[in-house]
Amino acid sequence: MILESYVDNFFTIFVSCIDFKHAFDYIAQTMSSKLQFTLSFDEDLDLYMQKHHPLEVNYRIISKSLDARGAPKGVKPKFHYIIESCKSHESFNLNNSQLEHKQLSDRPIIIGAGPAGMFAALRFAEYGIASTIIERGAEANKRMLYISQYWKNGNLNTESNVCYGEGGAGLFSDGKLITRVKSDFIGYVMQKFVDFGAPAETAYISNPHLGSNKIRAIISKISESLISRGSEIIYDTRVEEILFEDQQVVGVKLSNGQSLKSKLVILATGHSASEMYHHLLSSHVAISPKDFAVGVRVEHPREVIDRIQHGQYCTSPELGAARYRLSYHDPTTERGTYSFCMCPGGYVLSSGTDKDGIVVNGMSNYARNSHWSNAALVVSVKSGVDFKNTHALAGLDFQHKIEKAAYQLSLKHADGRMLPAMTVGEFMNGKLNQKELPKTSSPSKIFKADLAEIFPSFILNHIKNGLREFNRSLNGFLDDNALLIAPETRTSSPVTIVRDKTTLESTSHRGLYPCGEGAGYAGGITSAAVDGIRVAESIIANLAK
Repeated sequence: MILESYVDNFFTIFVSCIDFKHAFDYIAQTMSSKLQFTLSFDEDLDLYMQKHHPLEVNYRIISKSLDARGAPKGVKPKFHYIIESCKSHESFNLNNSQLEHKQLSDRPIIIGAGPAGMFAALRFAEYGIASTIIERGAEANKRMLYISQYWKNGNLNTESNVCYGEGGAGLFSDGKLITRVKSDFIGYVMQKFVDFGAPAETAYISNPHLGSNKIRAIISKISESLISRGSEIIYDTRVEEILFEDQQVVGVKLSNGQSLKSKLVILATGHSASEMYHHLLSSHVAISPKDFAVGVRVEHPREVIDRIQHGQYCTSPELGAARYRLSYHDPTTERGTYSFCMCPGGYVLSSGTDKDGIVVNGMSNYARNSHWSNAALVVSVKSGVDFKNTHALAGLDFQHKIEKAAYQLSLKHADGRMLPAMTVGEFMNGKLNQKELPKTSSPSKIFKADLAEIFPSFILNHIKNGLREFNRSLNGFLDDNALLIAPETRTSSPVTIVRDKTTLESTSHRGLYPCGEGAGYAGGITSAAVDGIRVAESIIANLAK
């Protein structure tokens, strides 16, 4: 749109003045340009622009990324910037396109109000298509009350918890918007978050995160926007069955006894909806097991990680809580051990969905200002190698076995609510000592336990080897006050609900569109949102009038 306006103005000037110089000067003066430069982390960007680019009166940050690799050796951290400047006073408009309204023969039903489901509905709404979203859990604020009760006294609401409810599992995480997928929709997703209340930096900063506290408010605003456009969100209601006739979706049956009719169903249930997986299997929907990962949460005092990563600059507020990403590939087993969902200045949370199981996860608020930093340390689990593929859900059984072992250990040594933990030193030595465990961020509290009673030996061995390697990269990672809290099992879906690569429709059942992390096609908030958009776009492209 912007480029077209420049071209139009160019030819207007050309025709009216027959003045080539005038025309090209106009373009040079008004077209935007990009600047790339590096500043010390404590250097003011506005002052730099005023001094070195005084003619660039209007600019925006396209990218801002921190480079602190040399900080442990005393090299001052720096920010790499990409700036788009414009010599005119025209404002930048990143989202000014209007979509032509479309119609579908059936109102789409979306199962799940996580990022995949919400962004599918949002994209439909931008085409003028209203949808019905069905969410087994509660609205974000009500859901938070249930979760707080679980953390405090162990009363688990199996329908509304850390994994189920408005916003999905990502609502109670770090709110990280990092993704490795490549898509033209990533910028769209980031801008939408900004439109609904995220900080402006979300659209450009490297490794953006919203924090659990901010993303809750944003998701609620998205829901309000959808309802204002004619969509319906049904909370506290589970889809008991997807109804089929001759391999064609015809609707859904709900836990309240109601049935809804539609030949378009987007399945965006997230990675923990085990009942839905079993229903799909019994309905002969195409499902295949896939590799995933399990392990522990490693928690350090935040100051330890900040010092390791930022050296003498670790107390500088401009840098904030330090992050890390670690990976080790064992050449003897061809298996990876890696960090996942790193939460600087965060908390370790109990995030199970079953009364007889324990699961841990991590989260941070936007400020990332707790006294601890944590991350998952997980080991890849190979389908058909680490468990037999007796059926498509064998990986789900593998996960649940570990979760139940942790729960039984908690019942034996604590109250069934507290999380099993040991220090890194105890783990590396292979035995518990008599010392009290260090303090933890977890609101559910922890108790001392030998993690060998929870995991298969190959998981323990690879975590131990990985920790040795990680300590070589981050000297001091094997800190005496670091904790391993178990088990981290819900890193991703253990299955893939098979779909056509072009239409994104189930290969076995017409009208069913597997979507997001629970279907095996995403691994976080952004990738799930992008997948929801892709599914909506595919339906519109193939079925809209």
